[in-house]
Amino acid sequence: MKVFGKYDLDGVQIEDLSLRQVISLKPVNVPHSHGRHAKKSFAKQKVNIVERLANKLMRGGTGEKTSGKVIRTHGRMQGKKLKAISIVERAFELVAKQTNENPVQVLVRALQNSAPREDVTRVSFGGVSYQVATDISATRRLDLALRNITLAAIMGSFNKGKHLDVALANEIMATAKGDIQSSYAMRKRDEMERMARSAR
Repeated sequence: MKVFGKYDLDGVQIEDLSLRQVISLKPVNVPHSHGRHAKKSFAKQKVNIVERLANKLMRGGTGEKTSGKVIRTHGRMQGKKLKAISIVERAFELVAKQTNENPVQVLVRALQNSAPREDVTRVSFGGVSYQVATDISATRRLDLALRNITLAAIMGSFNKGKHLDVALANEIMATAKGDIQSSYAMRKRDEMERMARSAR
């Protein structure tokens, strides 16, 4: 069974050992599980990675200042799962056309490149708060990578006359190549790890 009837999941390689246990490459034709995992703990680890990308697209903008601007999409994508899936499918077609690779493999490589390894947390001692560096679990690493890639696509298409599928394809390809200049997700990863290094 192939994703969208086109892209095989059998040959997709996951080099990052920690992400290998949380990235699901379960064979599906249409990446839509109808929310069967919603009420079970850690069940999202069993949801196909393409569906998780589509789920992250269904958000109402940032609602807060990100990279100097506030993105308000007014819920245009919230709840519209089929629209999100069709955007991912068109983005995958662009990735396949420009890279001549399996777009699922390109997506996995992008997730590996943009998943941060360290973050900071706030700890209080005697009424004084400190920033302390901490390792990130594999589940949160994947969540952050997916969130940053989709947020970059939303920001790249917001008020710019560029379709969301084009912005998503550009971000996936830039992150997979490790191009830190044009990849928002990789810049966010470096920013988090830099803050963690300074808090050690």
